[in-house]
Amino acid sequence: MSELLDSEIKFLPGVGPKRAELLQAEADIHTFRDLIYYFPYKYVDKTRFYKVKELDTDMQYVQVKGKIRRFTTEGGGSARRLTADFYDETGVVKLVWFKGHKWVLNAYKPEKEYIIFGKPTLFSGAFNIVHPEIEESEKRETRVSSALEAQYSTTEKMKDHFLHSKAVAKLMATAFSMPALRIPETLPPAVTGPLKLMSLSDALFRIHFPDSNTDIENARFRLKFEELFYIQLNLLRYKGNRAKNTHGFVFSVVGERLNSFYANNLPFALTEAQKRVIREIRADLGSGRQMNRLLQGDVGSGKTMVALMSMLIGADNGFQGCLMAPTEVLAIQHYNSISRFVEGIDANVALLTGSTKRSERTRIEKGLLDGSIDILIGTHALIEENVKYKNLGLVIIDEQHRFGVAQRAKLWQKSDCPPHVLVMTATPIPRTLAMTLYGDLDVSVIDEMPPGRKPIKTMAFTDAEREKVFGFMRRQIEDGRQIYVVYPLIKESESLDYKDLEDGLESMARAFPPPQYCISVVHGRMTTKDKEISMNLFRSGQAHIMVATTVIEVGVDIPNASVMVIESAERFGLSQLHQLRGRVGRGADQSYCILMTSHRLSADATERINTMIATNDGFEIAEADLRMRGPGDLEGTQQSGMPFDLKIADLGKDGQILNLARSRAGEILADDPELSQPGNQLLSLNLRKLFGRKFSWSEIS
Repeated sequence: MSELLDSEIKFLPGVGPKRAELLQAEADIHTFRDLIYYFPYKYVDKTRFYKVKELDTDMQYVQVKGKIRRFTTEGGGSARRLTADFYDETGVVKLVWFKGHKWVLNAYKPEKEYIIFGKPTLFSGAFNIVHPEIEESEKRETRVSSALEAQYSTTEKMKDHFLHSKAVAKLMATAFSMPALRIPETLPPAVTGPLKLMSLSDALFRIHFPDSNTDIENARFRLKFEELFYIQLNLLRYKGNRAKNTHGFVFSVVGERLNSFYANNLPFALTEAQKRVIREIRADLGSGRQMNRLLQGDVGSGKTMVALMSMLIGADNGFQGCLMAPTEVLAIQHYNSISRFVEGIDANVALLTGSTKRSERTRIEKGLLDGSIDILIGTHALIEENVKYKNLGLVIIDEQHRFGVAQRAKLWQKSDCPPHVLVMTATPIPRTLAMTLYGDLDVSVIDEMPPGRKPIKTMAFTDAEREKVFGFMRRQIEDGRQIYVVYPLIKESESLDYKDLEDGLESMARAFPPPQYCISVVHGRMTTKDKEISMNLFRSGQAHIMVATTVIEVGVDIPNASVMVIESAERFGLSQLHQLRGRVGRGADQSYCILMTSHRLSADATERINTMIATNDGFEIAEADLRMRGPGDLEGTQQSGMPFDLKIADLGKDGQILNLARSRAGEILADDPELSQPGNQLLSLNLRKLFGRKFSWSEIS
């Protein structure tokens, strides 16, 4: 019966209440189903047995069949160890245990045949294997096993309670040997047949107990396909339902505000990419459907201009628009630039943040209710309970990955009829991730930078080369340029050996002393007022250098700043490095990004630094970041909209499987949008099981 799959794990023989608590807390294994979906991270080939005379220190792991001749205790104190002479017909190897002596002596007996597994090392001219795995030959023949032995991730706490990889494998074998365990098929023949997919039952057994690498490949393909297929089926179904059932405000007029802005206020010619995206948005706004569109564009590509023109279209049709930014710095930046762009146009723009004074807040709330405010820009203050709109028609969310979906939902609910939604990001999203997180949204990409921009030159230096970097900075300042210096921490951390801002500020002040040089400071612990004073000092050109934390990652646009120095660059992820680099290169002058690192870097850090030096392409960087880091936590109400945790698929590596899954899901829904045909009943049933009890944030954006 399949009901056994949902039984509590404590009822599995060999588990019990205490082990069950540990499995739940450490591995999120609550039921039999959770256990069999706890997949191995690698396999050890146990197809070959070695003879003792074949042992070599170059071997990673070996498997030997033989007998224990005798046990001996050697050494004293902390160096005390238990040893055993293990022999076959070709020689003797010494087994060594530094702990668990009593348990070993009780468990293993001399002159009984065992199979040992471990890494051979040479000590005092003889081969040793420390803490080997040992199994009776007779038991190996009777237990559920395979030539390629699965290895499972376990925590230190699990290991302390003897729930190591081998113990997990034993529990897995117990579960699969239970006659009552039935694993029902979850995909119909119309899906499995053409793709020649293994049955689910076979795939789950072979992923844990493969006989060959082909078994592993086929099992993984089946399980990855199913995981990605149901995600795509759910996203595409919601997209289709929303297109059919969710009506949107019709913005039919392109009126005076937009025309006046385009003719008189547009500060630069739009790129072809911007024009294409605006056409796509205009088509959505006039379609009678609610727009749900993701706008991707690298730092400095002109997304704010697209957002403004979209809100002006809304204003021409009698609707209010709002733009929500993740930080006050970015909200103020948007407010200043948009207010400047619409000077002389009948468009009332307001700014609402957590720092807005009570009297100003009251004025804004009144203006929103009577409709006199056309465009509201702000932070999460826009979603507070007392902020109400007369006619909210367009919601724009900038750097949307910084908002939880629950926050986005509150903004979406500020209107009786669902407003149009445009979510924007300057963090390029790899195609596989976009198809999974935003597979229900229409996607626009600004893939062209404004004319006249020069590619930023990126270089890496170590601390030993700091004087060379200081010399370069002085020359840039002499040429009239300004410089950002970014640190990962505000105060020194005992556990992290990275440059901190306070220490950095002291060294900067020594290298660039007043009154010849002026340095401003910005970090997240400053008050909004102090932050703004420092920003204005730099913005006005009075400060030559801004020393900051990553608070300037988004929202600072100073064309005269031509150098970005990132301290302890190895500490930052690729996407964050790319965002920081995007703070320069805003003007016509050549700009530079200098990555300061320690002289010893891990392989991952070296790859990140080399990637930054090699390319300025945000999408290329995003793909590399996904490949190196994985998709991270993409679940529900945290930062994104992933329907559930991926247990086996890898968005960094499984793009082809994802494309296949999305294509097949699209074909099925094109033929049967409601999944009501008899052949699709199984799909409908499993969608309800997987997603039925979970509110779909994809209906918001």
